[in-house]
Amino acid sequence: MNGGDLGVTGHIGWFVPTYFAKQHPDVTDWKNLNKYADAFRTPESGGKGQLMDGSPSYVTNDKALVKNLGLDYEVVFAGSEAAQITQIQQFAKEKKPFLTYWYTPQWLFEKVPMTEVKLPPYEEGCDADPEKVDCAYPHTPLQKYLNADFAKNGGEAAELLRNFRWTTEDQNEVSLMIAEQKMSPEDAAKKWVDSHESVWRKWLP
Repeated sequence: MNGGDLGVTGHIGWFVPTYFAKQHPDVTDWKNLNKYADAFRTPESGGKGQLMDGSPSYVTNDKALVKNLGLDYEVVFAGSEAAQITQIQQFAKEKKPFLTYWYTPQWLFEKVPMTEVKLPPYEEGCDADPEKVDCAYPHTPLQKYLNADFAKNGGEAAELLRNFRWTTEDQNEVSLMIAEQKMSPEDAAKKWVDSHESVWRKWLP
């Protein structure tokens, strides 16, 4: 049973580091990406700009987008999400430019601020044919779902979960504690709860 909005919107997109976007504001429009292909070139991208993806098993539109938008880029797979994170962090440490497929919400934004490159706007059906995709990925408001019996008979616990609503920043903060600081989910939750009483008080039945 639908328990309502989580308060967070999921979105896949292309991102550049914010330090590069501040130096070159026009990079955030896909129409200017070819201008920066040389800046994003790597030994793996064969003389073109590199668009970094994670695992080859990901379902992405990136190869079609590069082709259909006429971009002088090569999609290069890091091999896994962990490898992609390591590569992004290394680029950021060296303050190098990079262009990457990434998604929100994700804790890495707390460590490496990134700015989205705006692709042609998403419209219903624009991604129906995988070979012809020439639009951005959709934005998806994330939902909560409760077991039907629990939703009906769960009393205050079910009401608390229906009331539960937080922001992308909240979620990234907790996931960063778990992923980067190696805290248990319970300890990360407690730390967040201890410093966000004004948020969770509103969820109480």
